[in-house]
Amino acid sequence: MSGLEITLLYLLAAVLGVVLCGSLKLPPMLGYLVVGVVIGPNALALAQSSSGIHHLAEFGVVFLMFVIGLEFNLHKLQAMRRHVLGLGSLQVVVTMVLTIAGTYLLDWMLPGDWNLRWQSMVALSGVMAMSSTAMVVKMMAERLELETEHGKRVMGILLFQDLAVVPLLVVIPALGSSTSEMIPALGWAFAKAALVLFVLLAVGPRLMQWWLHRVVRTQSNELFMLNLLLVTLGLAWLTELAGLSLALGAFVAGMLISETPYKHQVETDIRPFHDVLLGLFFITVGMMLDWHIVLGRWSMVLFMLVASSLLKAVVIAALTRMLGASTGIALRTGLYLAQAGEFGFVLLSLAQSRGLVDPELLNPILASMVLSMLATPFIISRSQALVMKLVANEWMMQSL
Repeated sequence: MSGLEITLLYLLAAVLGVVLCGSLKLPPMLGYLVVGVVIGPNALALAQSSSGIHHLAEFGVVFLMFVIGLEFNLHKLQAMRRHVLGLGSLQVVVTMVLTIAGTYLLDWMLPGDWNLRWQSMVALSGVMAMSSTAMVVKMMAERLELETEHGKRVMGILLFQDLAVVPLLVVIPALGSSTSEMIPALGWAFAKAALVLFVLLAVGPRLMQWWLHRVVRTQSNELFMLNLLLVTLGLAWLTELAGLSLALGAFVAGMLISETPYKHQVETDIRPFHDVLLGLFFITVGMMLDWHIVLGRWSMVLFMLVASSLLKAVVIAALTRMLGASTGIALRTGLYLAQAGEFGFVLLSLAQSRGLVDPELLNPILASMVLSMLATPFIISRSQALVMKLVANEWMMQSL
């Protein structure tokens, strides 16, 4: 197929998926995933997953990190510090520790099926700790739940997960080195990250404010948009050049712009790029799902799906309850965050490229992650009824 035919196919599939999900009152992200599965090489084979499409889809993650950087400023962190630094940090650490312990146990019980090194276990624990910021936030916004008690906790956990991606993007490539080279590789990676971040954050705010002020004085919307794209992609390129990641540079760019008076204008201007490219990213994720793997190794896929979703839901609900929330709020928080996340796919792809995940294990993991995201809209839409059944006094708590 020519480039134009591939582009038209992706656009047509995206439009049909979003329209179908809109008529069923489901989030558009689910539509992107479904059409990716349908048109992918493992179903109708209407489109092949090319490197060019993957590179374009990566920009969806870049702009997602940019938008998260816009939201991450010291004032918001101060207001949400209990949920972000308390609940969020506990969720990531406890989930990673339990995942490593669980994979050690499985490796001991079923050595032929798993055969994982400790580096692989650490990488997979980082994948496990992530939930879907794009899907959950979109659904909560549509359901007007962002300012509810469980909504604040969900946002706090998601924000810390997004921040935890930054060190994981540094650690996972170093884990692919040999044992003798790992400590120097980790030290060099963190040193480069610290140096780049120090330079950008020390010089960046004043330079960014001065530059954007000069651009705004021209009163040209095109020039403002061009500079916005230049700053975002330019900083992403600089961090990649330093051996880090595109997403880290985009996150820093968002943080720098969040301290300027033009934050809200930037959010409005960047939203179309963010939504469309992130949708393309989800289509490519759906194309990765191989139904032959799901049917041929259904027991392993089902085990991974149930075990991972249940573990995350229980851990998050237990930690939320332990930190003082009511049982109903804790259950909702756990149910909303039980799925895999878009950054989990990024970390999994990074781990696979460094030889940390065997191909035989990669496809079942990927299938279980995609299926967990496909199930998320249905879980969230039915969470209210489920919590009302499980918690006897929930109706009274909601009335109060």
